[in-house]
Amino acid sequence: MLEIAFVTETYPPEVNGVAMTVGRLVGGLRDCGHRVEVLRPRQGKTDAGSELDTPLPGVPLPGYPGLRFGLPAGRELVRRWRKRRPDLVHVVTEGPLGWSAVGAARRLGIPVTSGFHTNFDRYSVHYGMGWLRPAVAAYLRVLHRRTLATMVPTEALAAELAGEGVPGVRVVGRGVDCHLYDPARRSDELRSSWGVSGEGPVCLYVGRLAPEKNLALVEKCFAAIQVWHPAARMVWVGDGPSAQRLAVDHPDHHFSGMRHGEDLAAHYASADLFLFPSLSETYGNVVAEAMASGVPVIAYRSAAAAELVANRENSMVVTPGDEKAFIDAALWAADDASRLAGMASQARLAMLSRSWSGVVAVFERVAREAMALHS
Repeated sequence: MLEIAFVTETYPPEVNGVAMTVGRLVGGLRDCGHRVEVLRPRQGKTDAGSELDTPLPGVPLPGYPGLRFGLPAGRELVRRWRKRRPDLVHVVTEGPLGWSAVGAARRLGIPVTSGFHTNFDRYSVHYGMGWLRPAVAAYLRVLHRRTLATMVPTEALAAELAGEGVPGVRVVGRGVDCHLYDPARRSDELRSSWGVSGEGPVCLYVGRLAPEKNLALVEKCFAAIQVWHPAARMVWVGDGPSAQRLAVDHPDHHFSGMRHGEDLAAHYASADLFLFPSLSETYGNVVAEAMASGVPVIAYRSAAAAELVANRENSMVVTPGDEKAFIDAALWAADDASRLAGMASQARLAMLSRSWSGVVAVFERVAREAMALHS
């Protein structure tokens, strides 16, 4: 049995790809018999945590009031880890809490690994601070160079980080829950509530409604689809700083807000085409969730889509940044119901082998290798 301390700025019940991934890893490792403690920012005044879930001071993330980032806690972490020393510290996020965890672990001689989950340097461009991008990128890379291994979801990201001088980059991957995300959850009642007449098609976006997600292209793409398919419907699932603007600009679209669990899975399965033009992802769990739900994806050839999509077989990918090609791909897919159905069944089949248990096993192997390297 290993004792592992996960240090993260986000954790369930917060809703985002990083929180979901960390929750799956922690749960999977515990199921394998390991003792895993989570140290993360307090999520509210009533958040008392538990024996293995420790809340620490944090402040709201600007622009994302539902999320927080941790404050430096080096002294507290040193105190805790001297009292009960973990075999490994795994730093999930690169905020002040993550930095202090790296420092505390190194001070105590505890092996420390990290995960690369978010391209924060790319986000700066979408919030009027593009001039900060080089500094943010350097900040991120320096942290990862101080850890024994940096775990990433894709081969492409591994090559990118290795080329920038980050040592010990290892691909761990991501899984998808094919029991939860299942075409069998398709609901005619839900489609009817969206105002679907006939076959639709229903176009779906799931994720944070924010500038870095390139949502303007979703708007353009659906407008083009609607010209040829007047009965088409656009459904948005999620929330964020762009939600109000989108709702005002598109009163004919359906905005479902945040959805969870089986309700979210039903939203996926009840759609016909998933539009995901983001270029800021390190992975994009929603791509795998949509495909597992039997919903073909239109995406740029990057992150998860580059690894999961067999073009024109189970979904479609186009050259990153080519908006015309993105819209053309969506029109091609939406134009033929039998073509869309064929891609839907292949999308589901492609996800059936991507279990979270396999990802947990790889994480455990990389963790043990890092510990051996440290000894």
